Amino acid sequence: MSTDNPANPSAPNPAPPPVIVSTTPPVVATAPPNSDQEEAPSSIYLVAYPKIVFLYPTYIVSIIAWLVMLLLGDAAMPDGTRHRVAELITLFFLMLTAVNLVVISFDFPRTTSLTLFFGFSAVMMGAVLLFTNQPELIKPVSKFLESLKPWANAQFYGLFALLLSVLYLIVWMMARFDYWEVRPNELMHHHGFLSDLERFSAPNLRISKEINDVFEYMLLRSGRLILHPTNEPRAFVLDNVLNINRKEAQITKMLGALQVEFRTEGPRTPQA
Repeated sequence: MSTDNPANPSAPNPAPPPVIVSTTPPVVATAPPNSDQEEAPSSIYLVAYPKIVFLYPTYIVSIIAWLVMLLLGDAAMPDGTRHRVAELITLFFLMLTAVNLVVISFDFPRTTSLTLFFGFSAVMMGAVLLFTNQPELIKPVSKFLESLKPWANAQFYGLFALLLSVLYLIVWMMARFDYWEVRPNELMHHHGFLSDLERFSAPNLRISKEINDVFEYMLLRSGRLILHPTNEPRAFVLDNVLNINRKEAQITKMLGALQVEFRTEGPRTPQA
């Protein structure tokens, strides 16, 4: 008699096949991480600033000179005991302003131009010190340098700092109404006081980075960012983007991050 006959009450029932439940978590494959360990942000904001933002060294020095002149008081007046100190402060302020204006007026794209600029500045300062200490070398030049006695009071520095403060406030307000936003699927341009919006496709967005001025990069890590949206004949050029290397790395990570999920399943239950 066969033991597999279900009619036989004494025959043991066959054991059901084992069901294997996998507890292994899904395997997630991501793009290779960059050197920084920051996660790709959900959106990146890009603002093209005017060149006046590079005047912040002169702005800071004007505030310091204003405070120093306030502390000196009447001693810094033309007939005061600290008049020479006030002249040196004014001379330093003028020299720094001149250098700052040269930075925003011309581009220094290579380190060679940067070396030439510093070399020319060193030669000029050396010539000024030489003619000041040795006036018999060239008397007309020495007399001209001796006649230079610039002086400015605390009100001058205060008004100058106030003017730049107002301009920086206007620049900050304008940046709130004209900026670009990069998202994983689209590129958006916010502009206008009524929040006008332009949308462009971003999955195949191409970006180009240019650093045209060494000084501007040293001051604010700024540069030019060129955006090439998909199916768009024109390219959008954003000048003076601050922290351009960081912005480029974030955009590259956002648009290049792929996430593919592989699920590990257990063996299927055999069916009769």
